[in-house]
Amino acid sequence: MKTWEEKLAFFDKIIDNHPELERKGKTMPYTSANGHMFSLLNKAGEIGFRFSKEKGEAFMSKYDTTRFKSHGSFMQGYVLIPESLYNDLDCLPNT
Repeated sequence: MKTWEEKLAFFDKIIDNHPELERKGKTMPYTSANGHMFSLLNKAGEIGFRFSKEKGEAFMSKYDTTRFKSHGSFMQGYVLIPESLYNDLDCLPNT
């Protein structure tokens, strides 16, 4: 199991692949576009991406994952990025 710092480094690697993005947030890193958050790293060290309903269901099915939870609640439209994908950036959605 990876530490929170290792997961933060992976989250930063995702962002580095998209120079138009900037990591925001001090205690809970996230990215946004046009004022809408679309990815984040929660305090548990889990990464969530926002998807359309159809794309989210397809991603969850393909990679055997679930909805993303933060602060004890599921975040509507967000999918948990499983650690099994942390070594394969190409599997991650194009943000």
